[in-house]
Amino acid sequence: MTQEGGTFQIGIAIYEGVDLLDVAAPYEVFNWMKESLKGKRDVSVKLLAAESKVVGTRDKLPLTPQMIFHDAPQLDLLWVPGGSPGALGRMMQDAVYQGFIKEQAVQATYVVSVCEGALILAAAGLLDGFKVTTHWAFIPCLKPYRKIKVAKRYPRFVVNKYKDQEKRTRYVVTGGGISSGLDESLELVKLIAGKDVAESVQVTTQYFPKPPVKGKLQRAKTCPPLTDDAG
Repeated sequence: MTQEGGTFQIGIAIYEGVDLLDVAAPYEVFNWMKESLKGKRDVSVKLLAAESKVVGTRDKLPLTPQMIFHDAPQLDLLWVPGGSPGALGRMMQDAVYQGFIKEQAVQATYVVSVCEGALILAAAGLLDGFKVTTHWAFIPCLKPYRKIKVAKRYPRFVVNKYKDQEKRTRYVVTGGGISSGLDESLELVKLIAGKDVAESVQVTTQYFPKPPVKGKLQRAKTCPPLTDDAG
């Protein structure tokens, strides 16, 4: 674990229009980590939002925040999910959301995004100087952020490990497309709790993927419009 004593705090910062699997995958995996660590270390996994009202996913499934930003403790792991183009455009400029992730990122050991959530972190300046990935169709959206290096060949996730000014080991982690959150969260379980716990979670969730189809990713040339009418 990254810090001695106390509860390991994980917060998934949701918003209207968020992608369901970007939230559900880490929530499931981190809660199985919590189960595996029972009696050894307390783990809290919470859905956080600016307000206590129900949040609709991109596909209109209602999610209920378990805590509002104002009441959140200092997180050990901040997870920023992707969402619809319009939601991304709003969250990249939303003062409350941006303020929350910037404040939490000062001390969080793990600052994490999956899918287009990387754009939200980029807008906050939290990916400057790091190698990152995001959903293949939104890679051109990172072009304006000249301090960011985009990973080649569409990796499932990218881990940046570094030492801060206080010599603490910290991580900035970004994931590819929506389903990448499964691999990414398992990698984080391995970093946080060790390989044995990560493998236990893998076996419990029976995550041994063998897709029945073999589609190919393509190179996107332009950033999709980050508006509600982007389709």
